[in-house]
Amino acid sequence: MNAIEIIVSFFVVIGGFLSLLASIGLIRFKDVYARTHAATKSATLGVVSIMIATFLFFLLVHGEFISKFLLTILFVFLTAPIAGLLIGRSAYKTGVPLADPESNDDLKEMYEQKVKQTQ
Repeated sequence: MNAIEIIVSFFVVIGGFLSLLASIGLIRFKDVYARTHAATKSATLGVVSIMIATFLFFLLVHGEFISKFLLTILFVFLTAPIAGLLIGRSAYKTGVPLADPESNDDLKEMYEQKVKQTQ
């Protein structure tokens, strides 16, 4: 096993592990807010790690620079966290309750102030 194979294997294993953590988080977490956190953070880093491994494999082993992989990394890195943010905001605005009703609700004051300003 040479150094290139070790580096590519490292990224694939890390990506697989992070994707596994994301799927476990989607199953185990109690509310939509924690689930979106698991899906956006771990899954994004997992997919990006696997795409980096793919890019490095084709670049270092086959000598081909494929820019589509870099665009895919950029696209996933930008869109997945934004999608998670928007899912969390829409869940909050539609009244999806927190798993722990006694937890600190930081957004409540901000949305109450906005309602008062519009009236």
